Amino acid sequence: MWDENKVRIKDIAEELGVSTATVSNVLHGKTRKISDRTVKKVEQKLEERGYIPNMAATLLARNNSRIIGVIVNDHPKYEGHTFEDLFISAAINHLSDEIELCGYFMMLKKAKKISEIVRFASMWNLDGVVIIGFCEDEYQDLRDHIRVPFVIYDGFADVQNRFGNITIDDFDGGRQVGEYLKSMGHNQVLCIADNDVCMDLMRYKGLCEGLNLKADFLKIPMEADEREEFYLSKLDELKRHTAIFAVSDYYAIELMRFLRRHGIIIPDEISIVGFDGSREASDITPKLTTVAQNNLLRAQTAISLLVKMINNNEATENLCIPVKLLIGESVKELN
Repeated sequence: MWDENKVRIKDIAEELGVSTATVSNVLHGKTRKISDRTVKKVEQKLEERGYIPNMAATLLARNNSRIIGVIVNDHPKYEGHTFEDLFISAAINHLSDEIELCGYFMMLKKAKKISEIVRFASMWNLDGVVIIGFCEDEYQDLRDHIRVPFVIYDGFADVQNRFGNITIDDFDGGRQVGEYLKSMGHNQVLCIADNDVCMDLMRYKGLCEGLNLKADFLKIPMEADEREEFYLSKLDELKRHTAIFAVSDYYAIELMRFLRRHGIIIPDEISIVGFDGSREASDITPKLTTVAQNNLLRAQTAISLLVKMINNNEATENLCIPVKLLIGESVKELN
């Protein structure tokens, strides 16, 4: 039986008949010049011998690893580009800063199923977890299977139960959009989203409240190539509305580009509003009117709460971050 704490790169290299540099490069992901067959052999031997790099071994041997895991729902709608999403990338950027300021290391992972978090947290002896995505019933089930404190950074949970929950005021964001569009003379308003539950539903309900009428709703496909065909098939319906509220800046910007390709001038013919306050919203022409959420405050609040939970397991809270409508150039006044 091998003692995993005494296994060295040199031992692995000698057993496989390769150089120590080859083993080291595989460990660090530098495999461009190494054959797939060799990479597979090295990876299998590393796993077989239970090799753990010194830094990881040191961290894992402690009672407190000082590692906070950030797990993002690898949802099909991201089409393999989860970390490129405007909201996700902004969240990770701020979370990374706050985790480091609090004296912790950040470990980032995508997960298609929330159950993956159980093994991940145990494997790396995580002190705490920040979860982006997933749904309420999944959080409750996770709480029953994991001892590590966790905070929901972006998800939907009506009732907080034994975990921290950081939300934004989705309903009020939609309400601000509705009131603004109403003040600009719009009463033929469409809301587009890829689902009709959770946060998106709250944004739609807020929109209707602000407009003081029931806006139309259109559920769009999650896959980009399907959305293109869908928008084309619904072009006449889109043109019947004077304003469209997209529940994310990503969808708003994508729709603006689609409409422009089909000769529709924004905002002269159709006004567009987004949600998130992303940097891309201010870079596009015309500048997108959007509901901004304070990503820095959200990250600060999430990590502050998680550190409290790490030190005191009972310190769970439900906290809501306010949002603010940012007026751009994508809405035309009809009055």
